[in-house]
Amino acid sequence: MAPHRTVLFGLGLESDNHQVTDMHRHARSADEAGLDFFSIGDHPSLADRVDAYATLGYILGATKNLSGGVICTNLFSRPAPMLARTIAGLSTHSGGRAILVLGANGSWEEVDAFGIPRLSPGARIRALEEAIVLVRALTGGGDPVTVDGEFYPVKELMPTPTPTSPIWVGVGGPKGLAVAGRNADGWIPPYAADWRSTVVAEARPVIEEAAAEVGRKPDDIGTIYLTAGQITRDPVPPAQTRDDEDRWCGGDVRQWVDELTYAVLEGGATGFNYLVRPGDTHDDTTLRRWTDEVVPAVREAVAKG
Repeated sequence: MAPHRTVLFGLGLESDNHQVTDMHRHARSADEAGLDFFSIGDHPSLADRVDAYATLGYILGATKNLSGGVICTNLFSRPAPMLARTIAGLSTHSGGRAILVLGANGSWEEVDAFGIPRLSPGARIRALEEAIVLVRALTGGGDPVTVDGEFYPVKELMPTPTPTSPIWVGVGGPKGLAVAGRNADGWIPPYAADWRSTVVAEARPVIEEAAAEVGRKPDDIGTIYLTAGQITRDPVPPAQTRDDEDRWCGGDVRQWVDELTYAVLEGGATGFNYLVRPGDTHDDTTLRRWTDEVVPAVREAVAKG
């Protein structure tokens, strides 16, 4: 399968309060190295984490070319009408570099901590779709918006003139996948499932069928993978490049290049976000291998087809 769009390469930043110096430095390095985007996690109930949207604004202001998004936004603690204003403001300040990334499966503990009523799984998916539709209605200009929504009713609210940011969703399950197909620009597979997984093989047809039902094309919804693991100096035995759940967990630079190129050319991948495990800090040597060796080589291989 030939790639249908430019492949995006990102970096998931650290998020603990004591890691902000490393976070800032790594974001600048990613920007200078020519990566496409960065991400920050959203866990607002955890006191040792910096606020995701404050961090998103700061890092967008401290970089020149990187786009950025919160993967995934805790929708239930950030109501959609206000979120539309927030993402539009970030996009305006950054010259269109903000990405809105939404999920529907934040932990109960985080919802409970803020006194937010729990929703059933089905209601969470309905709220997700309503939020996406409302954010699109409240960005890009137009007439006042009045919606008698199940979750987000608004009355005579003017849209911002700022164009709508790209919207990615991190969902699983048939109903969530259908929401992605109908509404999203990008899909992030759940559980860090990779390009060889049955999760993705079974999910993409659901997304594409839902897209077709509303007149969209399969290529309208890209697949952006969350990935992590070692980038070693020497080759790793093939049996050790995947974990016990058969997810990619790394190798040397050439092994990474071969694997990600396969994911694009044969699996249709449109993006990769290289993460650090919660609480850990990116190793500078590994990070340079990602930005300076793996990413350029995959770009070159993809361009050659």
